[in-house]
Amino acid sequence: MLEHVPWWLGSALKGVRAGVGKLAIVQPELGTFEALRLVSPAFANGGRIPPRFTADGPGVSPPLFWTGVPEGTERLVLIVEDPDALAPQPVVHAVVWDLPGSDGELAEGAITADGAGDESGDVGRNSLFGEGWLPPDPPPGHGEHHYAFQLFALGPCPEVGRSPGRGAVVKAMAGHVLAAGLLTGTYSRGEGASVGPIGYAAPA
Repeated sequence: MLEHVPWWLGSALKGVRAGVGKLAIVQPELGTFEALRLVSPAFANGGRIPPRFTADGPGVSPPLFWTGVPEGTERLVLIVEDPDALAPQPVVHAVVWDLPGSDGELAEGAITADGAGDESGDVGRNSLFGEGWLPPDPPPGHGEHHYAFQLFALGPCPEVGRSPGRGAVVKAMAGHVLAAGLLTGTYSRGEGASVGPIGYAAPA
């Protein structure tokens, strides 16, 4: 969709970004929490996301796995946001509520509308109000965008209903986060960029 934005326009608006201070993981109402490990076999933390997982390819969600989930965790929640979005708020690329509260993984392509893919959690609404994975689609010339994959381990907390949005999820998580992990991938259009490094192999 945004691949047709003129390069000169994207470049002129490089300084217009939502900001990392608006990411879910830094919101003060979530309180303090321990760290857990969130990684991907497809890209390293801070590395470039392969086109396969973006709007320049098939646009499937990348594989993820996590370890270090603390005792007492009742569920995990994944929120993926782009704080470099040309918008007042980060663009939400995925919300997955009610993942099992243990070490685990999401396979490639698992973040799809409920009933169409892996039934390991309730897939919520992205910024286009659809369920599932919204592939990275930065404007040409706007520079590198950072995609924050944020995984939260929650103790007992309120329910949010089916297909929750980011706002409802963050509100329900407030004061109930036991641990969280952050994995950041990058993507850009019209900029020189290397592919590597690649991510981690999933544990056996």
